[in-house]
Amino acid sequence: MICERMLKECAAAFTLSFMALRYFNAAGADPEGEIGECHVPETHAIPLVLEAAAGESTGFTIFGDDYPTADGTCVRDYVHVTDLADAHVKAVRALLDGAESTVLNLGAGHGWSLRELVASVRDVTGRKIPVLVGARRSGDPPVLIADASRARHQLAWRPKYPDLSSQVMHAWSWRQGHCKTWKRMHTQPTQTALA
Repeated sequence: MICERMLKECAAAFTLSFMALRYFNAAGADPEGEIGECHVPETHAIPLVLEAAAGESTGFTIFGDDYPTADGTCVRDYVHVTDLADAHVKAVRALLDGAESTVLNLGAGHGWSLRELVASVRDVTGRKIPVLVGARRSGDPPVLIADASRARHQLAWRPKYPDLSSQVMHAWSWRQGHCKTWKRMHTQPTQTALA
């Protein structure tokens, strides 16, 4: 919010045009397998469930199962990274064509509960996923779903991969081909030779 306010002030003072793009939960990987998400420590839901499916963790922890949602778990809107890249290209083109400054939400416009996420990963991978239930985290709202109608209207942007199964499938595919190697390269202690 502070950055958006600063952008608005700069735009007024210096005739700067901007588009602030608000991502919801970025997910998936390049469908062609060129790039994906893999870092240590991992904090994002889809990679964490995939780690559990791959047997690289003791399980996936759901923080709170007593929210006022259909199955008691948090509901989140996941947006594919390819769709985010497309929105960036459309935003730059719109600005170059003289579009006015604005702030836009980017999301699928649909939410999935954490239990639905686990079920999707189970369906895509064909593997069992141990699920642990922990206490709610302070500040986690029950539901976060994007209203991306302004992005649809102003950028003619529509997600190509709005379904959770595609996002999980692309992330799983990339993970199977690249993530283990990346983690080995980036988590092993470096050795220093003394002369």
